[in-house]
Amino acid sequence: MSGTSVEGIWDLAIATPIGRIKAVVELRRENGLLTGTARGAGEEVPLSELTHDGARLSWKQAVTKPMRLNLAFDMTIHENTLTGHSRAGRLPASKVTGQRRDRPMTA
Repeated sequence: MSGTSVEGIWDLAIATPIGRIKAVVELRRENGLLTGTARGAGEEVPLSELTHDGARLSWKQAVTKPMRLNLAFDMTIHENTLTGHSRAGRLPASKVTGQRRDRPMTA
């Protein structure tokens, strides 16, 4: 498998029109499949349509707080840093940055 490993816990900061939102995304491999969950604003939601291709990582998630939104994230990975944006429907894109909190053990 080529590309940058994305597994681990990521602390995200999302600059939205209503202020900065912090979230935590946990990415892991289960049976060779990349899966993940996001926690923030008092809720935990699964990530869907999670794709990792080289330095690019994207996913979708639905949130209900602070308001009900379907979010699409498009991120670039550089070592232990994520940069990119999230978009909620027709709303303007929000800048997203992230830092890996830990890295899984490798064999």
